[in-house]
Amino acid sequence: MTSSESLKLAARIERWPIAGSFTISRGAKTQAVTVVAEVSRDSHTGRGECVPYPRYGETPEATLAALLSLQDALRRGLDRQALQAAMPAGAARNALDCALLDLEAKTAGQRVWNLLGRPAPRACITAYTISLGSPEAMAAATAKAAHRPLLKIKLGGDGDGSRIAAVRKAAPESELIVDANEAWTPLNLEQNLAVCAEAGVTLVEQPLPAGQDGALARIRRPLAVCADESVHDRASLEGLRERYDAVNIKLDKTGGLTEALAMADAAHALGFKIMIGCMVATSLAMAPAMLLAPEARFVDLDGPLLLARDRDGGLRYDGSLVYPPDAALWG
Repeated sequence: MTSSESLKLAARIERWPIAGSFTISRGAKTQAVTVVAEVSRDSHTGRGECVPYPRYGETPEATLAALLSLQDALRRGLDRQALQAAMPAGAARNALDCALLDLEAKTAGQRVWNLLGRPAPRACITAYTISLGSPEAMAAATAKAAHRPLLKIKLGGDGDGSRIAAVRKAAPESELIVDANEAWTPLNLEQNLAVCAEAGVTLVEQPLPAGQDGALARIRRPLAVCADESVHDRASLEGLRERYDAVNIKLDKTGGLTEALAMADAAHALGFKIMIGCMVATSLAMAPAMLLAPEARFVDLDGPLLLARDRDGGLRYDGSLVYPPDAALWG
């Protein structure tokens, strides 16, 4: 994009019903609340979608206001590179960063991965999430998804041993990854990890609260442990090397694809395995993350599969196989 003098920004809050409910250790929700940014120049419009996350002090209203506050800066020439310093990492910057990338691609008439010099994404297996519940409820939900090759199991503290045993019995052939969402403690950490290892779990995500995860460096970990809430962008990587084996890169944490790609390169250099994660959102939020999939050991981009409906022209899912976005959707 040669000029951003005439860039126009619009943004809005959208609400998407979830199929049933989505439950983790911090609670349940029945709708996904997203914020969409649109940047237009001449006849082209780029779009980006984010999910403000209360865990990080974000709200849809504050995110919308943060985006709209940059209207004048965009008209004066703020570009994607300058955006990285103009806004902190987080949901708002993600929506705008991805919208600017989409606009760059549409203006150039090229796919975004070619513009960025990255490998073209291919169809890949995504995890499918089983919400937190009783062992019986989780086993029933797992049985319906047992044909899927990769399942992500939400756990939540007391009784997790029974939950993971029930899930494994219901899906004996699926690869399992577990997300505790900071719900374990140093007292039950080793027992829960041992139970997961016994069940053949491949990876456990964020077992302890961020900032209180030092115990991970003092024990022998029987399986890979992945940072999520403990890692946000490149600046947070170096301090995690003794505690974690993998990092979950989410665009809503990194503040967009620009930082996410740089973070993936830095994480590889430090020896971390990479997981690509998402919030519950539409295909517009998933599409940019597909550029990270070629570098990832685990891809978790099932957000649209958890919705009652996706936006028109969304990503193509064939079972657990997710395909790269069409240009009309993004990039």
